[in-house]
Amino acid sequence: MSRSERWTNGLDWNLLRTFLIIAEERSITRAAERLLLQQPSVSTALKRLEDTCGCRLFERGRPLTLTPQGELLFAECRDLYRAIANLEPKLATAARGITGLVRLTVVTQVVNPELDDVFRRLHSRHPGISFQVEVSTSHEIVRAVSQQITPFGLCLLAKPISTLTCQFLFRESFSIFCGPSHPLFGATEVGLQNIRAEPWVSFACAEFSNSLEPMLSLRLGADLANRVVAVSPDLQEVRRFIAAGIGIGILPVASVAHEIADGRLWQIPVLGPGDLGADVYFLANPAAQHGPAELAFIAEMQTFRTAETVDAISAAARAL
Repeated sequence: MSRSERWTNGLDWNLLRTFLIIAEERSITRAAERLLLQQPSVSTALKRLEDTCGCRLFERGRPLTLTPQGELLFAECRDLYRAIANLEPKLATAARGITGLVRLTVVTQVVNPELDDVFRRLHSRHPGISFQVEVSTSHEIVRAVSQQITPFGLCLLAKPISTLTCQFLFRESFSIFCGPSHPLFGATEVGLQNIRAEPWVSFACAEFSNSLEPMLSLRLGADLANRVVAVSPDLQEVRRFIAAGIGIGILPVASVAHEIADGRLWQIPVLGPGDLGADVYFLANPAAQHGPAELAFIAEMQTFRTAETVDAISAAARAL
């Protein structure tokens, strides 16, 4: 048996608890009162521990003062008993499954079946996890995750941010829309010159100079959207103003599929604005400390399959 094994097997762990209380109280008498023991019993326990360690742990006096060896053992004992104290809730969590709250801030109305599957799988595995979802602009989501105001975000980014964990999820398609009362409703070919003077309805994020949304590419690249008549961070409200004919505006195509099919919105076939898509990312702060529910959510998000992955799996399945 090695010296380490002899030390571990020969150590009375109850002596460590007694030592910890003595070190906290700096008094044999007060330690005995906390432990509901007689003072001689506590003194004997301390002597047995010192004999086992082969060194003095306290300089005798009032109050008791830890020796360098005692300081070292005191620090280790605090960590040891902190770990033991945390053991019970961990065992209880394992017995009943992971519980807790996952807070998430997202851009308005992100539509993606694979993302829905992530939440479905997480709920199936851990039904005790609950969610709190808030809606904000991409600009504000980046700020909130960076400052650890919110643990996670789903937002549009032109490129990953070096100080955050940025997981690319999918590219969301945007297009320019108008309502039934607008003169361009039903048009089949529209040039940039036909919409340059049009009033626009915009997401609030587009009002920031460092906006990450597609509206900015129109403003800078095509000299459009210079006259904004209605602004909201909520897609529902942007859609309402566009459908009412207040102005034209950009919307994510998947989010308004029903309105397009029902004739409440018209996707204007504008020639020349280029790609109006935007990349959707999952954001987390690598400096944040996460609880069990949040860690489970991160693990599930890592299983998110991009469109390229899904296509590759489908192609492989068809080849069999």
